[in-house]
Amino acid sequence: MATTSAAVLNGLGSRLLSGSKKSQALFSAPIPARSVGGAVAAPRKFVVVAAAAKKSWLPGVRGGGNFVDPEWLDGSLPGDYGFDPLGLGKDPAFLKWYREAELIHGRWAMAAVVGIFVGQAWSGIPWFEAGADPGAIAPFSFGTLLGTQLLLMGWVESKRWVDFFNPESQSVEWATPWSRTAENFANATGDQGYPGGKFFDPLSLAGTISGGVYIPDNEKLERLKLAEIKHARIAMLAMLIFYFEAGQGKTPLGALGL
Repeated sequence: MATTSAAVLNGLGSRLLSGSKKSQALFSAPIPARSVGGAVAAPRKFVVVAAAAKKSWLPGVRGGGNFVDPEWLDGSLPGDYGFDPLGLGKDPAFLKWYREAELIHGRWAMAAVVGIFVGQAWSGIPWFEAGADPGAIAPFSFGTLLGTQLLLMGWVESKRWVDFFNPESQSVEWATPWSRTAENFANATGDQGYPGGKFFDPLSLAGTISGGVYIPDNEKLERLKLAEIKHARIAMLAMLIFYFEAGQGKTPLGALGL
């Protein structure tokens, strides 16, 4: 009997049965009080503890090693599945920088994917020819566009580089003349790369505004972080495909037969 009970408890404590939040809540719920000899016995609590498994980008591979399960990635970052075959994140400072770089590239890629589809559907001009098209609002040569982008983006990226090592140092009053304060550009969430605040989260998707002060909601913020990094990675892969298509003179809409 004892052996059977132990087997049942081991089964209930398995990752398969106790991995979800619903099952964990069920197993940790108190057992109702029962009457023993006319007296009511105190309710007991049935607790099953299951160790959290670290997610992997190769779930079918059981072997360890830094290729499959790098020791410098502990799963604390949103969307961290242990993918770092080149070992770029061994240094904690560089890991933080690469994560912010991934966020920035992913956000640009998401905006670019939407712009490519909408722009071509509206104008009929392939995205890689839009800037030089004679019918464009401001036609420029490729060299002019590239130089302008390098100049403007170089300035913005240099400001971001300084802010990375000295957070909020680039938050100056002249940036928000309508409010005469740099509060709207402050890193309200406290997390690098996620400024939040009244300016960067006007719909209060990851926080609330109480008395004119932005208060982040950590639970919502973590959920949105994971959703954002997943969409960002898909968008970056989509842009890579768009580049290959452009090299063949094709467009995303053309490839879809639209």
